Amino acid sequence: MNLLNYLTIIICSSLLLVTACGNPDPNLDKTGEDELKALEIETTIEEEEIKFQEIIYVPIYSDIYADQQNQSVLLAATLSIRNTSYKDSLFISKIDYFDTKGDMVRSYIDNVISIPPMATVNYVVDKNDDTGGPGANFIVELNAKTKNVEPIIQAVMIGQTGNKGFAFTTEGYTVKSR
Repeated sequence: MNLLNYLTIIICSSLLLVTACGNPDPNLDKTGEDELKALEIETTIEEEEIKFQEIIYVPIYSDIYADQQNQSVLLAATLSIRNTSYKDSLFISKIDYFDTKGDMVRSYIDNVISIPPMATVNYVVDKNDDTGGPGANFIVELNAKTKNVEPIIQAVMIGQTGNKGFAFTTEGYTVKSR
């Protein structure tokens, strides 16, 4: 085997190893676009078209205390917004993330997104993102052109410490409706 072939094999193997070990971003769709950005709509919804509007509070835990020594364990959290309607789209105008102190950490959308009938949007807060703290939460503002929608908003947290793994869910609570 000549030197050029040897170097080619080493470089290709290294590239394969680096790309295979990378963590794919769970918030990107198959085309590599942010899942929420991909759902943005370009038209505006007129106020008189809105028949359903709710603001939902969703508790999130980016870390929890796992033992008597008050050692905290980081958690990955998935916000899940489910449109349960067979025929009507759900429009999301706000997904804001707040920390334990009530300060807004980030806003996840700049424009209204549309969730088609029977579709779900999941968005992951990475395990290493501890900016929310143990009392983090999302505020999600939902709208629809009909009153016949019953969306489900949940969060799923998963984590591990040592050889113990755990997962739990929280439900979203309506804090304002129209």
